Amino acid sequence: MVYFKKDGAENFAMRLFGIKAGGYTPLHQHDWEHEVYVLEGSSVTQDKTCEEPFKTGDIFFVPAMEWHQFVNTGKKTLKFLCIIPYKE
Repeated sequence: MVYFKKDGAENFAMRLFGIKAGGYTPLHQHDWEHEVYVLEGSSVTQDKTCEEPFKTGDIFFVPAMEWHQFVNTGKKTLKFLCIIPYKE
């Protein structure tokens, strides 16, 4: 599930991510914020100095330019929606 401007979404893109057990995203940062809604699984999000656990049903905000990484610490595939603004 991905919604972009071509679908009529003028302000935001909504993306569905799946990370298998033991998997992770790269530690990265970018110049836009995003909001995350966890559909399934348990995991941690971390920056360069600490980590915070999250689970199914949690919602959190990642500010622009904040270092972040999602690490699946559970036994199931982690599934979450990530919503980002469009930059013109």
